[in-house]
Amino acid sequence: MQHFIHQANHYGKQSQPFFFLIDFEQQKPLISPLEEAIQQGILFNILGKTNITEQKDFSTDIHFEKYPIPLSDYQQGFEVVQKEIQKGNSYLLNLTSPTEISGNFSLEQIFYQSSAPYKLWLKNQFVCFSPECFINIQDNKIFTYPMKGTINAALPNAEQQLLNDEKELREHYTIVDLMRNDLAMVASNIQVTKFRYVDRIATQKGEILQTSSEICGELDEHWQQNIGNILATLLPAGSISGAPKEKTVQIIQQAERQPRGYYTGIFGLFDSENLQSAVAIRFISQTGEKYYFHSGGGITIQSRLEDEYQELLEKVYFPIEETK
Repeated sequence: MQHFIHQANHYGKQSQPFFFLIDFEQQKPLISPLEEAIQQGILFNILGKTNITEQKDFSTDIHFEKYPIPLSDYQQGFEVVQKEIQKGNSYLLNLTSPTEISGNFSLEQIFYQSSAPYKLWLKNQFVCFSPECFINIQDNKIFTYPMKGTINAALPNAEQQLLNDEKELREHYTIVDLMRNDLAMVASNIQVTKFRYVDRIATQKGEILQTSSEICGELDEHWQQNIGNILATLLPAGSISGAPKEKTVQIIQQAERQPRGYYTGIFGLFDSENLQSAVAIRFISQTGEKYYFHSGGGITIQSRLEDEYQELLEKVYFPIEETK
């Protein structure tokens, strides 16, 4: 990471636009001038800023089958987390798992056909269509939008169910508090400017609802010169790790028993003045001929095994509306 930090700070001082990608374990960060990303097999579309030079037309509807891990396998990790929470070593932990999928798609096709504010394709490795911002910096202000709480929009009174769910509310309070503290390490005058608003997200299986909040802080005038340090200080993203962060990450490694790699890392771009970035969730990796959709959810002392397992599966979706 030290090379990444140095390089990002250098680009910031030179007002040199760049793309970056950092894995969850912070072992293999990538950084390159914007115009060179495509040469590394990287395509991105970040809030409409993209290096796509020509739009490819994929007219076929995407269909897929999922082969979830058995509940008993998920339970092993869940129980590790619950024991650590009961010991007081964590009070919110994001537990994730890969679900094998198969179907009539390629990662490149999903990149072009998916609808999401933050999209990324790394050739022969993964595709990501994330709804979640990591940090955005504009006009010397830093923003983050932690996303916690999901429900199937087709359920009766889905929005009220989500907003009134005590477990989801406590989880959201926890992550907002964590992200406020994170931003305070790099910025001043931290404020929660919107609390727990609902987003509606279309998928090929129907709509889901998710709750987010907006948190804002003020940066020094010449923050670009320390852009690498700012990113490194805030890693890993609180919404996909937990609290307290350092101990919770250790428990994640124990419970999940495999590295996450670029899943739940971050990616984004610096345009010479401002920065936009995302958390790498809604993520499909490729290993040989097999594909895995990675998903997860926040675990607290109130979590029920079956509910968390269902949330894991609920998040295995493509944000694509089928052609009529």
